[in-house]
Amino acid sequence: MKINNAASMQKDVYKEFHARAYHPDVTEVYANFTSRSGKLSNVENNDKVVFVGLQYFIKSYLMQEWDEFFKLEKSKAVANHKRILSAMLGYQVNVSYLEELHDLGYLPLRIKALPEGSMVPYLVPPITIVNTKAGFQWLTNMIETVLSCENWPIQTSATTSVAYLKVFKEFAKKTGMPMDFVPFQGHDFSFRGMFGKHAAALSGFGHLASGLVGTDTIPAVLFAEEYYNANVDEELVGCSVDATEHSVTCSWIMEGEIEFFKYLMKEQSPKGILSVVSDTWDFWTLVTQYLPELKTDIMNRDGTLVIRPDSGDPVLILTGYTFDENSENVTTQEQAKNAAIAKRFEAYQFEGKYYSTKDGSELMHCEVKGLIECLWDIFGGTQTEKGFKLLDDHIGAIYGDAITLPRQRQILQRLMDKGFASKVVLGIGSYSYQYVTRDTHGSAVKATSVVKNGERLAIFKDPKTDTKKKSAKGLLKVDRIDGELVLIDDVSEAQEKEGLLEVVFEDGKLIKETSLREIRAVIDEQI
Repeated sequence: MKINNAASMQKDVYKEFHARAYHPDVTEVYANFTSRSGKLSNVENNDKVVFVGLQYFIKSYLMQEWDEFFKLEKSKAVANHKRILSAMLGYQVNVSYLEELHDLGYLPLRIKALPEGSMVPYLVPPITIVNTKAGFQWLTNMIETVLSCENWPIQTSATTSVAYLKVFKEFAKKTGMPMDFVPFQGHDFSFRGMFGKHAAALSGFGHLASGLVGTDTIPAVLFAEEYYNANVDEELVGCSVDATEHSVTCSWIMEGEIEFFKYLMKEQSPKGILSVVSDTWDFWTLVTQYLPELKTDIMNRDGTLVIRPDSGDPVLILTGYTFDENSENVTTQEQAKNAAIAKRFEAYQFEGKYYSTKDGSELMHCEVKGLIECLWDIFGGTQTEKGFKLLDDHIGAIYGDAITLPRQRQILQRLMDKGFASKVVLGIGSYSYQYVTRDTHGSAVKATSVVKNGERLAIFKDPKTDTKKKSAKGLLKVDRIDGELVLIDDVSEAQEKEGLLEVVFEDGKLIKETSLREIRAVIDEQI
């Protein structure tokens, strides 16, 4: 949706009043953006938030949108603002403050920031904002709403993505799986579940910024090129593969899945990675009957065929059920079940058959093994230097439904426990990337210092009803002590000029620019 002349209206309505509500003697307002708390974090035991997204905000809002405002004739630049806000507030708003800004011809703001990609501890601000010209003190916190709105989602998704990446790296190291496979293990499947295509681009860029490169979210790649100097002709920004969906499989309902697989492998995708959704009808029949029949075609193909289950419990589908292979002989099924439950197994065996301890349903042996072990039985593979089984390069697996961070760890741990390297791709969807809010990391913009009557005055928020909302105080400096980023607040003006926060935007101009490549390098150094 295009909102004409919208730069001055990208705010909460109540901020319209603030231009004249600040104390008449206040000439400067200094604020910061901070992630205050991990109490509601979607990442277990999280202590840092990935700072990314500011350059996009600067280029898209502070520069592109405000440039439109300044290029218009003054009366036209403020006319729609006055019309909309007057209607919403019920009186004719005074837009002289905007007319003065238009006369100035640029945004008198200075933004300092840490390098994008920095993993920033809670309560340490990666951004500070201050107006550079007296008379425009209202501007600092006027942009609070849109700054928060546009930045917390990217940072939250990047933090989630880094959490996935860390776990993939952890298990690759433990099992000896080639590390060059890791960036492809987390694939962004979230587009359709996001809160609109703009949200998909923001979140999708957060995913890519972490260093994970698998994605089906094309707007995220476009975003990276537009705002972060990425270039798909020169670097791997994001990638995907030939893949099917259920509607495609269903179009072969008369011919059947074996003919479908042969057609895809020989006629349409004879080389490279081909991912085929495999549970449109009977997943375990496909695994145990069709794949063995197709083995020669698969092994002769120049590439990897990836099997994609899409329903059921991803942990059980991929890794199978735990059960006691050395259980003692028992006389009744009830005894077998109770013994398995006592040992916390998910399945038990009785008279050559397998049963679930959860609901008593009979299980096929392939279900108990799980997909990865079944693929190993059919196609084999090699062993890593650490002694773990690594599937043959002609076959692979991806699961892209109902994946969460806890399930990711479960899957990789259970595969390792069974002797398998973590060669599996997981699709990360909108549950991971959108089942979050601004409160997930307590992201907030707060003013901490003003200049009043020519004197610097430290201000702060400290609600008696919620001590967790206490803000920093005064001018701020971020430094690194013993390897960790720390905040030093209430510093002098001279001290504020020191530290790690650097000017990235001043008086309408981008002062320091970064790229997707540089952000990935910064993150890689920290994990």
